[in-house]
Amino acid sequence: MNDTSIPSQGRVLACDWGTARIGLAISDETQLIATPLGALQRRAGKRLPLRDFLDVIEREHPVGLVVGLPLDDDGHEGDSALAAREMAELFSSKAALPLAFTDEDFSTARVLEISRELGRTARDRRHEVDARAAAVLLQRWLEDRRGSRAG
Repeated sequence: MNDTSIPSQGRVLACDWGTARIGLAISDETQLIATPLGALQRRAGKRLPLRDFLDVIEREHPVGLVVGLPLDDDGHEGDSALAAREMAELFSSKAALPLAFTDEDFSTARVLEISRELGRTARDRRHEVDARAAAVLLQRWLEDRRGSRAG
């Protein structure tokens, strides 16, 4: 699912789609490390937070966009993945950024598990969890792209 049209140098922005929030993460210029950036709040029944997304683009100057697709256990796309694709296409086109998709592979669940192991609760830090989930999927994409992620 990697897209080679994203330049190999420059910051890459990741979005972890969710029904309530869209987690954001950004890489460094050399595309080695992903860092949580925050989350865009979604309001039920409202349009996607495009203006807020474009504000992030203006501030961070990414060279590409990576969006996590929530696939089912068999690797198929359901309603959530289709919604994530629609968001990705809109964000990519409005920001004029090359786009790549990656399997989000339970990134939020992994962040919650790590938080529990550290004795933290996520209830008061939902934006933080969403941003960390975006960083998990971006880090995985960066490593896959470099070919350095062990299977």
